[in-house]
Amino acid sequence: MLSATRRGEATVSMVPSNIGYSLREAGKHFRRNWSTSFGGIITIFLSLFIIGLFAIGSIMVNNILGTVEDSVTIQVYIDDAVSDEDFQAFADKIAGWDNVRNVDTVSKDEAWADYSSRLTDAQDVMDGLDNENPLPRSILVEMDDSSQVADMAQEIRDDADYQAYADGGDVAGSVAYGSEEVEHLFAFTSYVRIAAVVLVALLTFVAFIFINNTIRLSITARRREIAIMRLVGASNGFIRGPFVTEGVLQAVIGAILAIGVLEVIRNVVLPRLATSSLSFLNFNVPADQFLMTYGVMIAIGLVIGLFGSAIAMRRYLKV
Repeated sequence: MLSATRRGEATVSMVPSNIGYSLREAGKHFRRNWSTSFGGIITIFLSLFIIGLFAIGSIMVNNILGTVEDSVTIQVYIDDAVSDEDFQAFADKIAGWDNVRNVDTVSKDEAWADYSSRLTDAQDVMDGLDNENPLPRSILVEMDDSSQVADMAQEIRDDADYQAYADGGDVAGSVAYGSEEVEHLFAFTSYVRIAAVVLVALLTFVAFIFINNTIRLSITARRREIAIMRLVGASNGFIRGPFVTEGVLQAVIGAILAIGVLEVIRNVVLPRLATSSLSFLNFNVPADQFLMTYGVMIAIGLVIGLFGSAIAMRRYLKV
């Protein structure tokens, strides 16, 4: 029963028993030991800045990968014997399916114009074919979720209308999306996303260890002060208050500095990159994703500052 009471008192003592006193003492220590406090702030700033930078970088990489994935389309070739009305009706039918974002029809002339733009001797080829366009009409299908491209291609092949409309009767071969290349693409993008998440998590863990050790060194340097307060009968909560408050203040200041530098990158560096020779990459990061990253950075800093100080003091507050 007594041990349970003591555990309850220890839990309560995690909260400063005198907030005003804790703030005053934390401020005094900032002024008296500014170099130690400055070192803690810089440690937190660098740690949170690296975490935030990699988080924003991960978002940018994810946007770039999303742009590449969105470029995956299915091209459905239709036999020349199918009437224009049935051709358009089948395109409209596909447009009404789930996971279809957009459908475009490509006429024989449009197909040849695109083909000839990539072929230097296109006219010689046409002359060899007696000016008869050999390319079929097709339907280009864009999806909301491009990772489902294989399922969508199979759905088209299984459609009864398509089985009657497929170019040359080749049901399987008339649905093209580069299956092997697409599979490799999605496997690669999946690995990159997983690696980005693991890297940010690892950086967060390393930052926690690094910052916690910095706070521990700061508290160790003041162990005599803690011992004196213990001798005069101060409660654990009273003793812990200034140290926890100081850790939280260092975390907040470090987080604000890290956010400030990231804001400079957002408003100065990224716009310049977007207009540079790297403009083909997607540097557009929505403001809400920046705000979410900033919120996570502040939360990480507060957790590290609060619990890092409390955990570091446990050895000096044991009864």
